[in-house]
Amino acid sequence: MEEKIAVVGLGYVGLPVAVALAERLRPEGARVIGFDIAAARIAQLRAGEDATREIDSARLTSCGLEVSDDPGVLEGAGVIIVTVPTPITDERRPDLTPLERACATIGPRLSRGALVVFESTVFPGVTEDICGPWLAQHSGLVQGEDFALGYSPEQINPGDHVHRLETITKIIAADSPSALERMHRVYGAIVDAGLHEAPSIKVAEAAKVIENTQRDLNIALMNEIALIFDRMGLATRDVLAAAGTKWNFLPFTPGLVGGHCIGVDPFYLTAAAERLGYRPEVILAGRRINDSMGQAIAQKVVKLLIANGVSPCRARVGVMGLTFKQDVPDIRNSKVPDILAELREYRIEALVSDPLADPAAAAHEYGITLSPPEDLVQLDALVLAVNHAVYLADPADLVARVREGGVLVDVKSALDRAILPGELVYWSL
Repeated sequence: MEEKIAVVGLGYVGLPVAVALAERLRPEGARVIGFDIAAARIAQLRAGEDATREIDSARLTSCGLEVSDDPGVLEGAGVIIVTVPTPITDERRPDLTPLERACATIGPRLSRGALVVFESTVFPGVTEDICGPWLAQHSGLVQGEDFALGYSPEQINPGDHVHRLETITKIIAADSPSALERMHRVYGAIVDAGLHEAPSIKVAEAAKVIENTQRDLNIALMNEIALIFDRMGLATRDVLAAAGTKWNFLPFTPGLVGGHCIGVDPFYLTAAAERLGYRPEVILAGRRINDSMGQAIAQKVVKLLIANGVSPCRARVGVMGLTFKQDVPDIRNSKVPDILAELREYRIEALVSDPLADPAAAAHEYGITLSPPEDLVQLDALVLAVNHAVYLADPADLVARVREGGVLVDVKSALDRAILPGELVYWSL
């Protein structure tokens, strides 16, 4: 395939796509370019380092991917894949600003006959009705005649080395049969699990946005159940283990719902529904429950301290983990800061430690100063907020950080209660 292919946005989604394309299509004559506006990110990748930990150094340096923060590299690209983030605003409305900026960057460099494929999560209609006109505006070309559009929703699961780009069936859709055939050639070369042709771009967009909405609602149900069972004096994990003996019981568990997908994508669907005059009830209810869990966990910590004879305002509390998910360095939309904010309402200034999180990013995003793990000792309460493998490898270390008879809150029920000291006050969601 003698074609220039560009990937715009080299984060958790874009980098694996760009690396796979370089590995498999470069030997066939294709030139693969990775573009990102962050100069620091490009410098890092050129040095063979990936802060997301999705691509190891050996693979990154050997794949043949060219990376740049110069938008000029997009000129002449026959296929451009856009993988920029789609966040929400403070008002929890879709924020298409990164997509708009990407289109403004691509437009002046868009070649006649090019195919632009979007992977960013959006509501149905964004690719053709919003991004297409933006590209036309900035390029002077005619949408559907001078350039084609495609959509292939990302399905990257950060930190998951089993369900990877190559092993997950990839949805593809385009605005014409010829554009769809081009997508077959590009994605078919890197996705071993095969491709699923959606009948339209809007169907593909809708499929992606309900993916995480479904997951969000299932976790919300588990969170609400956990709050109910806690009032009944029942351990939720014991109930779920018993219920899980039925063949069709879904294995969801309670926990904090953060990150750039599950906690964000449902708002794209609800915003689109509201524009059509429909007020979603179930989806928004699930969002409210999941967004309240940080506060609920902090309040439980306070109640346990008081029941243990410790005044909250004098308590020494440690929180292990800040990232939104175990074993990934990403802190975007983490719900751990919600725990900290609620603890502050009770005049508790908790110490926070996370070996994977970037201290500078924690300070910039949340105003949180990460403490070295050696500072989290002699604690009245320890909150295991994120079950990183490094924590679970040594439960005795966690216990040793808590005063005798102190409180250990295990948010994800990751620890084996049987190996914990009997005098320890243990609670899990």
